[in-house]
Amino acid sequence: MFGRRALVAALVLLFGVVGAKAGSERAAHNLSPEGLAKVSDYIRKEIAAGTFPGAILLLQQHGKPVYYENFGVRDVATELSMSADTIFRLYSMSKPVTSIMAMMLVEEGKLSLDDPVSKYIPAFAGMKVGVEKKAEDGKVALALEPLERPVAIKDLLRHTSGLPYGYQGGGAVRERYADANLFNSELTNADFVAKIAALPLVEQPGTVWDYGFSTDVLGRVVEVISGKTLLQFEKERLLDPLGMTETAFFIADPAKFQRIAEPMPGDRNINPTTQVRDIRRPTRWESGGGGMVGTIGDYARFAQMLLNGGTYDGRRYLKPETIALMASDHIGPETKIARDQNYYPGGSSGFGLGFAVRTSVPSGTSWPLGEYRWDGVGGTFFFIDPEDDLFGIFMVQTPSQRGRIQLALKTLIYQAMGR
Repeated sequence: MFGRRALVAALVLLFGVVGAKAGSERAAHNLSPEGLAKVSDYIRKEIAAGTFPGAILLLQQHGKPVYYENFGVRDVATELSMSADTIFRLYSMSKPVTSIMAMMLVEEGKLSLDDPVSKYIPAFAGMKVGVEKKAEDGKVALALEPLERPVAIKDLLRHTSGLPYGYQGGGAVRERYADANLFNSELTNADFVAKIAALPLVEQPGTVWDYGFSTDVLGRVVEVISGKTLLQFEKERLLDPLGMTETAFFIADPAKFQRIAEPMPGDRNINPTTQVRDIRRPTRWESGGGGMVGTIGDYARFAQMLLNGGTYDGRRYLKPETIALMASDHIGPETKIARDQNYYPGGSSGFGLGFAVRTSVPSGTSWPLGEYRWDGVGGTFFFIDPEDDLFGIFMVQTPSQRGRIQLALKTLIYQAMGR
């Protein structure tokens, strides 16, 4: 008993986790030791099978860690043990952070969800939609059609802007994005957005949920309004006050290089043309959509702030109603917004302003409605379960196995709660 109490006390000191909501101790579901043992066994078996070198899982309920474990090593090349100060590539877990920064500006009246993006990035006023049309000779050409309405800030937050991620074989517009090599950008955010504004949209704004560079453009909007770089504004308003001191866009201090988590040597491909980024190398591109690196302790502070309704350690970052707005579905049937063929939230979820939001219970489960979450292409994921006053964060680097592992772990975690 003393050992468990000592562990929890150490974790509270490590993560600085505070701020459970009043009355939250009465949450209906709690994690069973037997169920959590199955979670641990699963992760150990995956490491033994050579899926990934190591991982960290944190489950925090009522403002305190109820499960925390380091597994394996950071990197098979160094065999250094996984630890709480290990640094991970967060990739798309950057998107909720950027979305929070934008909503701070909305609360302050400096930005509106209905504002056209062109108000802050004038080049967006001239954007067109690329439509493939077949000529009489059978050849397909890309016609550029005018926008039916401008791209709005809300489109950037909910991925209905028509700005895709590019890939070969995905149609003429996506191939143009792929050819632009945007993922390997060494441009500033201003230069990046100028480059993307010269490309066509893949759909009319507000018509289709289509995952892409929306949040990167949102990051530039934040820069324009704040007059600071994205990281400067994040550090001033969120990262430094929250104590997220290890979160950045690359690792500047060589003394920290040995703390980087790496995937298995054969599991470094993000897509056929892009490998996991070398975060030891400085970059000018502060990608609000996928560029951040950080530790589990840093992201735990961020997640607890969200679960608390926008407050942490006595400081308010956003109003509770703003968090509730972000964590509600903004692409439901009433909006008539279609979903692209790669709809990552899945059939039981909608999408809010920066997060996937569970809107129905998946078949064969009793997972909670209102859970909101996102993940990263490197394998990391987090979820927030307001009903049970719980959040979970899994840190790992395994691009090829991320979807399978996330589903298996989420299933085991909710089974451990009796769901």
